[in-house]
Amino acid sequence: MVQEYPKIETIFNRDTEGTKKLIPGSYRSETIEALSDLDWVWTEKIDGTNIRIHWDGHKITFGGRTDNAQIPNQLVNWLNEKFINIETEELFEQKFGDSEVTLYGEGYGRKIQNGGSYIPDGVSFILFDVMIGGIWLKRDSVEDIAKTFAIDVVPIVGVGDLDDAVAYVRSKPNSKIGTAKMEGVVARPMVELFDRLGKRVMVKIKVKDFE
Repeated sequence: MVQEYPKIETIFNRDTEGTKKLIPGSYRSETIEALSDLDWVWTEKIDGTNIRIHWDGHKITFGGRTDNAQIPNQLVNWLNEKFINIETEELFEQKFGDSEVTLYGEGYGRKIQNGGSYIPDGVSFILFDVMIGGIWLKRDSVEDIAKTFAIDVVPIVGVGDLDDAVAYVRSKPNSKIGTAKMEGVVARPMVELFDRLGKRVMVKIKVKDFE
């Protein structure tokens, strides 16, 4: 079974008295709070639909964030054209052999995102993570894989502590792709870390949560 991409928690707790708004400074995780003053890497959070591209050592298959998720037809067509061909299968075999690998990314574009305009008249896929043999790869390896398959990788938009990341998101920056407004960022420590339950340490910070 192909591993689903883990859910990324919002940085702060929400008010339970009716507003449902975030409470700045009230971290949802004690691990995140303990690390909040360190430098984190912020990548742009793309407004789209989660996509898994899996190589089982013999063939390529696609999936959404969950096994039951429906992928929009126009995106399925794009993925088939991009990946289901002899040349790409040979690239996967050449690079990974019979090792299982999953590319995690976001399908985005026309009729997929909620607002703005990444791609006015089409759709695409942008990579944000790769897992091989149960191991999450480092950013430089993710970039190398993106280059191999001629796909984009989510841009790094900043480095700093979590207060800086929140301030950046609250400024409502423009996306690095097209003319859309940025949905937010995903922040990770400079090195891969896991909490006491074995979950990856990472948070999402969304513009709409501060409006």
